[in-house]
Amino acid sequence: MDGAGFQGRVAAAVAAIPPGTVSTYGEVAVEAGFTTGASRAVGNVLQRVEGLPWWRVVTASGRLVPGLEERHAQLLRAEGVALSAGRVGLPGARRPASSARPPAGEHR
Repeated sequence: MDGAGFQGRVAAAVAAIPPGTVSTYGEVAVEAGFTTGASRAVGNVLQRVEGLPWWRVVTASGRLVPGLEERHAQLLRAEGVALSAGRVGLPGARRPASSARPPAGEHR
């Protein structure tokens, strides 16, 4: 995997999400150095790259992966993440913002 490319940077950002916390697809995109508009592409990376803690990534509304809700919820609960009505309670479970994010207005 190319660590400098989009896939590698997204993989690194997802791998850095600590157990018991979540990030949104848009937050992962920003952590990887891109805009929130790359959030759908983050989902594509999670489908392709094995071994990533994909369950720590949710939509901006806290929704779980469609079709995998039961497994997603099981993995999150195992890490202590609370769910209500099939969603993660944001911002409670959200990880703290990283200092690795690009300065405001800088796009890569």
